[in-house]
Order: sequence, then structure tokens, then C-alpha cells
Amino acid sequence: MDNWSSSFTVDDEFKKLVLRMNPPRVTVDNTSDKKTTLIKVDSANKRGSLLEVVQVLTDLNLIIRRAYISSDGEWFMDVFHVTDQYGNKLSEDNVAERIQQSLGPRGRSFRSMERSVGVQSAAEHTTIELTGRDRPGLLSEIFAVLADHKNNVVAAEVWTHNSRMASVVYITDEESGLAITDPDRLAKIRKLLLYVLKGDRDRRGANTAVSVGSTHTERRLHQMMYADRDYDKDDTSCVSVDQRKPMVTVESCADKGYTVVNLRCADRPKLLFDAVCTLTDMQYVVYHATIIAEGPEASQEYYIRHMDGCPVSSEAERQRVIHCLEAAVKRRTSTGIRLELCGDDRIGLLSDVTRIFRENGLSVSRAEVMTKGSQAINVFYVTDASGSPVKTETIEAVRNEIGMTILRVRDDLYSNSTPQQTARFSLGNIFRSRSEKFLYNLGLTKSYS
Repeated sequence: MDNWSSSFTVDDEFKKLVLRMNPPRVTVDNTSDKKTTLIKVDSANKRGSLLEVVQVLTDLNLIIRRAYISSDGEWFMDVFHVTDQYGNKLSEDNVAERIQQSLGPRGRSFRSMERSVGVQSAAEHTTIELTGRDRPGLLSEIFAVLADHKNNVVAAEVWTHNSRMASVVYITDEESGLAITDPDRLAKIRKLLLYVLKGDRDRRGANTAVSVGSTHTERRLHQMMYADRDYDKDDTSCVSVDQRKPMVTVESCADKGYTVVNLRCADRPKLLFDAVCTLTDMQYVVYHATIIAEGPEASQEYYIRHMDGCPVSSEAERQRVIHCLEAAVKRRTSTGIRLELCGDDRIGLLSDVTRIFRENGLSVSRAEVMTKGSQAINVFYVTDASGSPVKTETIEAVRNEIGMTILRVRDDLYSNSTPQQTARFSLGNIFRSRSEKFLYNLGLTKSYS
């Protein structure tokens, strides 16, 4: 045992040394492609490298139009064709430097904090994580409990899927504006929230967790919903508007020892991030991937193995991969009408607004809450209690009560997009030849014919 432990430690330290000697190298090419900017990242390989890079690009609000990924060995190389949020090539000269700093050791702690909550220090707020059975009015009850016990919500994100709810909420003490550290007070808050979450119908169980500090909110929400098994069917769930179902196939590539996963669905921002998060949470390693998202439909192809080096080996495991990726896509797919609330922040604002939603029969399917200075910037996606579209007169009644200039209606940018057939791209050529085409995709050659 001692020899094994010693060997493991030496091997682990050697890998760390290799990573320190070979930090990620980032290059930005704005000339090779007329419509997109090429971002190339290469470094010594380690578990989670792909997710880390995709997370950084997502946090910078870059839209990934195409991506070519290869990490079969001790080195990885990722090439991303990106635009800004408006579909334009990047104009900033310091993009490479910003990405490189974010991927380095100093950038990791700050990266999660900046994207998680609109406050300046992770030590200034308390994080509450909640999972449980979704139901109409749940969010209103959660915010009411927090407001009643003198807590101010400075940021929050709420996802719902398949009758389950997950939320990360950042709170401060109403009086001091700082993180809440009193263990008795935190225990009381946790107990009350757990009581609200459990209700009388949560057969699967609810969970709460409280900590001082920050996390990458979206990354954590994926982990929470996966742990809560939101990918399992729940026969007790309410009838809801059916989203277009993603098409996921899982096939064997026996001659190379891989499992090939194909995902096709309507494109939207952060789709790649969501898929890579889920594969990582399921303990799979992506060795090669091709991502195409240049139209209304996205195509993603992954060559994966389990962490132990084995491909998917059973029908049950294959079905689980399919269901989990479907869930990853649908968690963030917004259902309902988008309501944007922008105005002066105040204590109890969220409690009042969500109470008005509940009193008018609205159910929140997703929410993003942020405070910038003295301004509240909140987004809610709402349906009626059965998950159906809300009547116009109901929305107008809610706006009249909250304030017509404060609460605005905006149709979701992706809810009405129609999927179209796009060309299917395959990584098969990588293995048939050591692939001039793939080298071109990676941006290492000027032309391919």
C-alpha cells in the first residue's frame, strides 16, 4: 500500500509540474475566416480541460459557431469559431490575454465569483442551494421566508425541469449588507426552506445547503439537477408545454474503443457548455468532438470514454446518456413568456413581485436575479399553473400592479425558431487519415481540398 501511495503521489505531482511548465496557450485569429474569430487553445491535458475552456468562453458571452476538439493523449487542442452576441467578429485586442488569464491559476477563483453574482466579494454574501419538487408559487414562498427573516436577495438563478426545481440564491443580512455567518440563524433559515420545499407531495425528497462564498452558478445548477435525477420521468408532474425534443444517439466505435454521441437540437446560447457539463458530471472524457451551430439547428458529435478508459458498455448506460443529455438541453430551454423587471432595488422586492405572480396564477419556470449597485435586473419566464401560455389580460394585470415601466414583456428569442435540417458532420475522417481535413479544421493548414 505504501509503494502504491508513493507512486500515486509522485505521478500526481509530475502531472502538476507538467501543467505548470505548459500553461494553456491561447491565440486569436481574426483573418482566416470572414464571419468568425478563431480562438485556439492548447495545453498539457488534464481532466476537465474542455469544460474549463468552454466555461471561460461562455462567461465572456462569446457565441460558439463551430468547434473542433482533440485531446487523445497528453495534450489537448481546441479550436473555436466565435462571434460576439450580435453575430460579429471580435474587435477587442485583449481577448487572448483575458482568456489566458482566466484559464490560469489566478483566474479560477475570480472567474466563478464574477459570473455568479453581482457583488464585489464572495465573502460579502451567503450562498443557499435548493432542490425539490416544483409547484406553482414555490418561488414566492422561498423569497417570502427569506424576506421575513431579514435577508436580502442580491442574486439568484432558478431552473425547473421535469417537475424538479434547482436554485442558487445569494443573500446578505438586511441590516449590515454582509454575509450571514451566525450558525443558529443559518440553521433556522435552512430548516424553514426545507419545510417549504418538501410540501406534502415531494416523494423524492428536497435538499438545502448553506455556505459562505461563491460558486459558478450555472455549473452548480447542472450538478444539482443531475444529482436530483431530473432526467428521470416523474408521473406526478404537471402537464406542461412540450419542448422540441433533442435528438440524441449513442453508438459504438468499436475499432477505436470510443462511444460516439450525437446531439442535434435547436441552437441557443450556452448549448455546448450545458452538454459538456453533463458529460463531465457523468464521468466521461471527451477525446474528440465536432460542433456546428451556424443555423437554427446545432449538431454536436463527441467521441467519449468513461474515466476508466472504457466505452459505454450496456443498453442501460446508453439510455442514461441519452436521457441525461436531453435533460441538459431542456433545463435551460425557457418555457413561457419572458418578463424583465428593471428598477430601483429594495428590501423585499422579490417577495412582493413573486407574490403578485402567484396571486395572478402565474408559475415561474426559470428566473435570473441580479443586483447592480442600486438597480435590480431580474428576468422571469412565466406560464399559467398548468404550464400553458399566459393570457394577455393576465400579463397586463400583473404589469399594472407592479408597474408598466418596471415590468416589461419580451418574447424569448429562441422560442419561435423552427428547426431546419443541417448537414451532419462526422469525426470519422480523423481516423481514416491523420487528417489533413482535421488539421484544416484546427486552423493548422491554410486550405483543404
